[in-house]
Amino acid sequence: MSTTSTAAAEKTKPFPPHQVVTREVWLAARKELLAKEKKHMREGDALAAERRALPWVKIEKNYTFDTSTGKKTLAELFEGRSQLLLYHLMFAPDWDAACLGCSFVSDHFDGAVQHLANRDVTLVAVSRAPLAKLAQFQQRMGWRFKWYSSFGTDFNRDFHVSFTKDEMAAGKMYYNYKIQNYPMEEGHGLSAFYRVSESALADPDGKKNEAGNIFHTYSTYGRGAETLLGTYGILDLAPKGRDEQDQKPIPMAWVRHHDKYDSNYHAAEPASAANSSAADASKPNKAGEHDCCHTT
Repeated sequence: MSTTSTAAAEKTKPFPPHQVVTREVWLAARKELLAKEKKHMREGDALAAERRALPWVKIEKNYTFDTSTGKKTLAELFEGRSQLLLYHLMFAPDWDAACLGCSFVSDHFDGAVQHLANRDVTLVAVSRAPLAKLAQFQQRMGWRFKWYSSFGTDFNRDFHVSFTKDEMAAGKMYYNYKIQNYPMEEGHGLSAFYRVSESALADPDGKKNEAGNIFHTYSTYGRGAETLLGTYGILDLAPKGRDEQDQKPIPMAWVRHHDKYDSNYHAAEPASAANSSAADASKPNKAGEHDCCHTT
């Protein structure tokens, strides 16, 4: 076992004794579980259909975002497509880096944006930090998805992913559809929008669904955005599963920015020119980086 793989293994809990059986007994148990897996998948399909059937809300406010090519409206973020998925990526204006957990999520959807674009879906990220900070951190991470700044606008507040100091002091923030004591000034989530390209939706007065209208169709927060985390789905297939039961203060406490792990899977590979400066996995997180996955 290599040094890096040994270090990674030492960070997980030893596997408890497990039942060992014949192939025939294993096959019978596997088929029983398969029936449950198929039922779970069909129920998931039905739930997704209910999600798509939710009523919509028309966007009345003219939101604008800072981009590398100037100000853009919410409509322009669609880039000509009819569907927009917008990840609320936690990066407050005074932070030096994006949230660890949000960065973990972003690593996953960065490779999906090209596929989604060819299914009439644009996926972007929006954060409150100024555009210059986003651009610097995006270069460090090597991400290619479109990332826009909502700095100085009501967007994050309206979608309940940023909180005031007064709300934090009172422990009363509206997040994930309830008033609660949330530990930080930023929250993460995913919002979905639909832009009407032509008057195709049935409506009695013929006005609400005019071409160009934008509708908010869905938002999910907390573990609701876990769908984006392919790593968790893969870990669920491994013998130890997610193996997070002993992580403190929260299950995701093991997560790092992908250039900060102390075991580097790609250590034996030559670093690309674009990422060579960011690939030093031996460095600890620099002072000031927001360590939100280790915050209670």
